[in-house]
Amino acid sequence: MTQDKLTAFAKDNMVRISPLKLSLIANSLVNKSVNSAINQLKFSQKRISGSVLKVLNAAIANAENNKQLDIDKLFIKEAFVGKSLRMKRWRPRAKGRAGSIIKPFSKLTIIVEERTKKEKEN
Repeated sequence: MTQDKLTAFAKDNMVRISPLKLSLIANSLVNKSVNSAINQLKFSQKRISGSVLKVLNAAIANAENNKQLDIDKLFIKEAFVGKSLRMKRWRPRAKGRAGSIIKPFSKLTIIVEERTKKEKEN
């Protein structure tokens, strides 16, 4: 089988958090098995871990239903974050001025792949 047939992915283009905060969670999931990544996200104290868990579950479902991969052998190959739009809001300040509030959005992509035992050791 080629490498492309062993991978599946899922995206979310409108995650309401800054890319820097989201990348901390996404980078902690790379090269982990899917089961340990799900446990880590379920018990995380971060607010955004629920959204990351939804994207991970979507990637698992895509791997199972579209590519017919075995769920028990799935590992997270890549998880990367990018910038999306920024909502701009204004807050009144003293002397008739306005202070800007920028509410950033992020893009999240999770790629899972099926690995054998030989590949796990490497």
